[in-house]
Amino acid sequence: MTGDVAPPIVFRTRALAKVYTSGEVAVHALRGVDFEARAGEFIVLLGPSGSGKSTFLNIIGGLDRPSSGEAWFQDRDLSHADDRTLTRYRRDHVGFVFQFYNLVPSLTARENVRLVTEIAKRPMRAEEALDIVGLGARMDHFPAQLSGGEQQRVAIARAIAKRPEVLLCDEPTGALDSATGIRVLEALIRVNEAFGATTLVITHNAAIAETAHRVIRFADGRIVASETNPTRRQPAEIEW
Repeated sequence: MTGDVAPPIVFRTRALAKVYTSGEVAVHALRGVDFEARAGEFIVLLGPSGSGKSTFLNIIGGLDRPSSGEAWFQDRDLSHADDRTLTRYRRDHVGFVFQFYNLVPSLTARENVRLVTEIAKRPMRAEEALDIVGLGARMDHFPAQLSGGEQQRVAIARAIAKRPEVLLCDEPTGALDSATGIRVLEALIRVNEAFGATTLVITHNAAIAETAHRVIRFADGRIVASETNPTRRQPAEIEW
């Protein structure tokens, strides 16, 4: 995120809305969200539960569709794409990291990462991905032999092994203590800086916002604020 020429826009949404219906009750999860993200940005999404953050991430990640409005990844219209197109988009362009690690317990860390490298177009070696997140010495351990933070870093390695243009993270430190959360956040920032993957991180921990290029605040299905950090702090410098 340096230089005089602005990086290209990776995501843009216009009037993005999502309504869930349950019987006669309509729940407005998103209410007209306008958003842009540029290549290489590290963006933190803040807001209370139910404010629309996860719904928004699911739509731009190709896991859900909007009820109305537009969502674009580069020149791809996600809002009107069919299932096959969205599957290909997720496989080729997006890395996901969730609060819960979703590792296969019977596979080692290396084998969990290889699940992705075997279907990706231009993958890195599983060993390289695990080295990047600081787990080169633990790659032959099974999930049960790893701490929560180590399992989450395996999940990050799995997400980045396909060399995605974007990394979408929903509460990646939510189940971790502060020391472990710092190591996971450091891994995400390392990936963002090393590969230029546009990274969006949902969190309830407002302190994490200090590590971002930009902070987006959600409330009641809307973006209510967008703030740019004049200087970024390192994960180890923030008060959890």
